[in-house]
Formats: sequence, structure tokens, C-alpha cells
Amino acid sequence: MKNLVRPTLLAFALTSPTLPATVHAQSNQPAPAQAAPAGPATVSHWSRPAAAELVSYVERLDAEGLNPTNYNLDRLRTALGAGDQAAFTRVADDTFLRLARDLSGGSVRGADRVSWYMAPSGIDEAEQRRLLDQAKRGGVARTLDGLLPTHPQYVGLRRALANPANAERRDLIRANMERWRWMPRNLGERHIIVNVPAFTAAFVENGEVIARHRTVVGATSTPTPQLSATAVAVTFNPWWTVPQSIVRTMRGFNGYQVREANGYRIVRQPPGPGNSLGRVKIEMPNEHAIYLHDTPAQHLFGRSVRAFSHGCIRTQGIRDFAARLLESTGEWDRGRIDEAIATGRTTQARLAAPMPVYISYFTAAATNDGNIVTYTDVYGRDTRVRQALNRAPSDRAMASGS
Repeated sequence: MKNLVRPTLLAFALTSPTLPATVHAQSNQPAPAQAAPAGPATVSHWSRPAAAELVSYVERLDAEGLNPTNYNLDRLRTALGAGDQAAFTRVADDTFLRLARDLSGGSVRGADRVSWYMAPSGIDEAEQRRLLDQAKRGGVARTLDGLLPTHPQYVGLRRALANPANAERRDLIRANMERWRWMPRNLGERHIIVNVPAFTAAFVENGEVIARHRTVVGATSTPTPQLSATAVAVTFNPWWTVPQSIVRTMRGFNGYQVREANGYRIVRQPPGPGNSLGRVKIEMPNEHAIYLHDTPAQHLFGRSVRAFSHGCIRTQGIRDFAARLLESTGEWDRGRIDEAIATGRTTQARLAAPMPVYISYFTAAATNDGNIVTYTDVYGRDTRVRQALNRAPSDRAMASGS
């Protein structure tokens, strides 16, 4: 990890994108409600105060890491100054709708997000138009600010962006603010967040990080995708079904269970100390077959850069991790987990309640003094985001295919 500022105690604590509980609690606000099917705006023109407020809001978009010129700033100023209400309404409607979309769900879309598979966070067109009608009467800033992330990392990064900085540092902050606009607004009172560039997995309860574990993530040739899933169970002494991409490169199958099915060779590794999943697997079904698990290669947790897996998240101290996940069942403590593993039998324990898991990608984290710490851009994804943020809207649409 490299720091762009003098390290502080909090900076060293921030190995995942979280700030103290007093600020973090803001992140649990619900997303704006969805509205009825889309239709034309029912308020035809902007009131003069609302029009002026919209222009002022666009002028201040630098504070959110966005480029004001991408939101018709010159055209808005010209139409407002000329008193041409019809012309202003045409350009203002387009600007507001684009702002509502971008602030709620991010301005960078499509392929420029690179392996980002979380559900879209933005509001739909019907809600955008409802807010447009509302804004034309007044309260533009309040309406648009209500679409922004409230997570303390977004707030902290915005604070850091306001400080004097060179262009490289500003672009880094802007890229990570944009990623927070892609994230769900309500992460849940209890959740797990993995930050791939920081090589960590953190437990968050009621806005506070209560535990943090080192991780090993996907190698650059097999990168970990960014996704959301739900942890539902823990398996002790798991079998490992070898992915077909690995089966094709295996030279022998000694110690593995092999069978043919539908033209494929199905290869499974029995439980045991040498199993590639180790002794514990966190069950979190998702289409990418990514999960958190133990590993026999414990020495890799001592490396500073830990990108060695085929995509899954190897987790240090996985037994303690599992005990925390299962604590609310009232049946599984660390002692019973150790006993279950010692039997060598495959055993599954269901969580008392499903827990959201977010596998994210943040190369900068805010500290509470307005500074940031940075992490290696292990998959080289920042450049795409920075370039997309700086493109004109028409160029961005063509690049993303939207």
C-alpha cells in the first residue's frame, strides 16, 4: 500500500473502504422509491428561481468529481441570460434528467465499468421525470443531492477532492467517487465488504467495522469480478468441484474424483488438509461461482500484494470469520466449528439470516482528516474510469454502447 499523505493511525486502519461508525451510519439510508411508469413532464416550464438554481448546481459539479461542461453549462447560461424560456426548458430538461441518472447510478456505464456485476443503483426514468416536475417548482439542489451516495467513504472522498491537489490525485479521487455512485445505496445493517485492491474483507455491523481479514484475490490473468451476493451458509470440510478452465490444464487426476457427464469431465477434490478450498467455504450463490474460502497456502497472506487465486477470495482466519457469521444461530461457536472440522466429514451450517456480501474495487479510501490512502490498481481499471469521466456525453455513449 502506498500513501499520498502522511500516515495516521486511522489511515493504517483503513484497509477497506470504511470510516468510523459515527459517519458510517449514514450509509444505511434507503434508496429513493420507484415511481409509476414513465410519461411526459406535467410541468411545462421552469420557474425563474429554479432555473437559476439548476445553473448554479451544474457550475458546482466539480465538487462531485463530474465535469460541468458535460451537462450543457454554456447552453444553460446562454438561454437563461437571453430570457428564452422555451430554449432553456429544452436544455434544462435534458440536463436535469442526465444529472438524475448520473448522480443516482453513475455517469460511467457499459464496458468502462470493467467486470462490475452489481445490480444498477440508479433510479428509473419514471422517477427521473417525477423529480424533474418537482425540481421545476424549486428545490433543485435538495432534489439532486438526495440522489447522491451517503456512504461516509463518498463523503470523505468528496472532502478530499476539495483540498488542493495535483491532477493525478484528483483523478484518482474522482474515479473512486464514481464507483461509489455505482454501489447500492443501502448496504444493509450487517454486511461483508471485500475491497479487492486492499486485499481485505470486512464485517460491518450498524455502521462499524467489527472485524477485518486479509484476503488473496484473483491473479491478473484470472481477475476477481465485482459483484454482490448473499451469504447463506458455511460448509466445513468442503469438496471442491474444479472449474472447467482448470480441468483443461490438469495433467493428472490422482486423488480426485472424476466422472464424465454431458461431454464434460467433472473433477472433484475430496475434503482434507490439501483441498484447495481448505477446511471452510462460505456459501454465497452467484452466477460467477465466486465465494470466500480457506486455503492450504497460508503463507500467501504474508505478501503485500496478494493476487494469486483463480478469482475466489481466500480469507485469512476463516474459522473466526465463520464463527462470526454463525454467532447469531446460538449453535455454532469457534469450539464447535473446530470439532466439526476435526471429524473430516462435510457439514453445512445455515446462517440465522442471510448476509449481503459486496466484492468491490476501490483504489482510494478516505480518512477522517480529509486525506486519502491508496491501494495498488491491481487490475489496471482506474484508467478506463478516468477516461470515461472526461469524455463528452456523446463519446461516452458510443464507447459504452448505450
